Amino acid sequence: HVQLVESGGGSVQAGGSLNLSCAASGTTFDDYCVAWFHQAPGKEREWIALIDADDGSRTNYADSVKGRFTSSRDNAKNTLYLQMNSLKPEDTAIYYCASRPFAGVTCPKYPSAYEYWGEGTQVTVS
Repeated sequence: HVQLVESGGGSVQAGGSLNLSCAASGTTFDDYCVAWFHQAPGKEREWIALIDADDGSRTNYADSVKGRFTSSRDNAKNTLYLQMNSLKPEDTAIYYCASRPFAGVTCPKYPSAYEYWGEGTQVTVS
């Protein structure tokens, strides 16, 4: 049984930073795509970052967060991280981590492709 648990959300002022964590149990990140999404009130869930399934060294970011957010993973701890810097009010949303088995191509960027989800952590930027 795969379980993902996010933590690290909170309220910050614009320009501030937060570091989100996503702890996995029941699986490792080996051979899995892992990604971050966020969902603002009244909007659809949106992809923001992913780490490819091999050694975790390849990352990909949405334009809206590129240069400000950095995702990494610690395979030994089965934990995924999202370091968020230079936060803006438009970053306010619930942040989710998600994973799915690597299918041998590229990791997808759409929510429906992901099998396992955390419950989310709220980030508020004012």
